[in-house]
Amino acid sequence: MTIPSIHITVLVNDTAEEGLRPEHGLSLWIEAGNRRILFDTGQGGVLAQNARVLDVDLSTADYLVLSHGHYDHTGGVPVALEAGPAVQVFCHPGVFLRRYSIRNGTAKPVHMPEDSRLSLEALPKNRLHVSAEPALIGPGIGTTGAVPRDTAREDTGGPFYLDPDGRRPDPLEDDGALWFSTQYGLVICAGCSHAGLINTLNRCRQVSGTRKIHAVIGGFHLQEASRDRLDRTVEALMSEPPDLMVPCHCTGENAVRRLTEAFVGRVRTCRAGMRFQFG
Repeated sequence: MTIPSIHITVLVNDTAEEGLRPEHGLSLWIEAGNRRILFDTGQGGVLAQNARVLDVDLSTADYLVLSHGHYDHTGGVPVALEAGPAVQVFCHPGVFLRRYSIRNGTAKPVHMPEDSRLSLEALPKNRLHVSAEPALIGPGIGTTGAVPRDTAREDTGGPFYLDPDGRRPDPLEDDGALWFSTQYGLVICAGCSHAGLINTLNRCRQVSGTRKIHAVIGGFHLQEASRDRLDRTVEALMSEPPDLMVPCHCTGENAVRRLTEAFVGRVRTCRAGMRFQFG
């Protein structure tokens, strides 16, 4: 089944339109047919306020989908659950892991905040859907589950670990995306693409059974990518480029510039407050 129309509103992003608050993180509000989906929640500091300004009623959400367990995507979970007392939550079991980013010898916790974890664990079992496998959450709407790392050139995009001493690298196996089937091809929402943008797109093709990608919006996590990796990413996209790419959050200015130059007319920079309509 294909979705006749999809409306996506950017609620949280590192940059924002006038009248909205920016925040390092990502949250998308998606209206797909008669279903309303909140994809990620940012850090939680601006979600409710930006939603009010944009006239988005979080209480009408049918589903909350978490792309992965970093704080800048899960911090607003309590806000979302309080607003939507009947919302169904979909996530990978890895979202609950303790995890750290280590730079210059200093470990920074980057896992889901404690209040978010407790809010999820307090949900009735019939409202919390935890699985590493792909899931259909409605006709023509699904999650990728864990994304296989099939391309050796793609990595997690940073110095991530499962311990503060840096002994256990974090493969971020919980990283995933949300896809929608439309008459023009797939519309894909990516949280951070820690599995790699190409791996993420290929996984969406695999689980949906649709080759054509109409649009992809979200974090591409290329801010620390080498020139070689950027070149290889562009090369891989060239064979079957999406009609529209909207790099957000963690993509990085250099990567956005490179994509814009390579795919003229197909790339739009992202700011909280932007709205996209498909179909």
